[in-house]
Amino acid sequence: MKKVLSLIVRYFLILLAGLGNLTLFYRVFTPITFYLSSFTLSLFGEVVNFYAIGIILFNQTSIELIEACIAGSAYYLLFILVISMPNLKLLKRVSILLFSFALLLVVNVIRIVLMGLISETPYFESVHMLFWYFVSILFVVGIWFLTVKVFSIKEIPVYSDLKYLIEQTKHSKRKSKYNNSCNKHTKRN
Repeated sequence: MKKVLSLIVRYFLILLAGLGNLTLFYRVFTPITFYLSSFTLSLFGEVVNFYAIGIILFNQTSIELIEACIAGSAYYLLFILVISMPNLKLLKRVSILLFSFALLLVVNVIRIVLMGLISETPYFESVHMLFWYFVSILFVVGIWFLTVKVFSIKEIPVYSDLKYLIEQTKHSKRKSKYNNSCNKHTKRN
């Protein structure tokens, strides 16, 4: 019963975190991403930031950080992967979340800085689209595999829960058949 309650709570948290168009992730990671990117870009040139409108002026070039730049959906995907794993103690689950989120933040800031550094080159659009469609997916997959390795994770998100539920259903059906056959046997005697 404890496992079923844990499963219900974990998936409720996943649904709750996704409400409001991922507002939770954007509220947390927008200022962090904006100021870390601004600071890192300042190491390479002149920076003026306008957080209220989401723009960083880097060497007279305007860099607008929209929601897609913050990667809220990537954080949410990592959240889903971590929360949907059964049999993790709270401290380990929190450690895994912090590790994977920090790694994604660092990679995302590096991506934004790289885009800022090449913003005035003819390659900007091509590199931007490459990141947008392909590299961002590889980042999340790579972060997840690294997280699995670092934390020695043996469970498979969602699948392990489904497997457990199917086993419980089969066990419950077997128990029900056994009880029915025992009841029929006692009624005959």
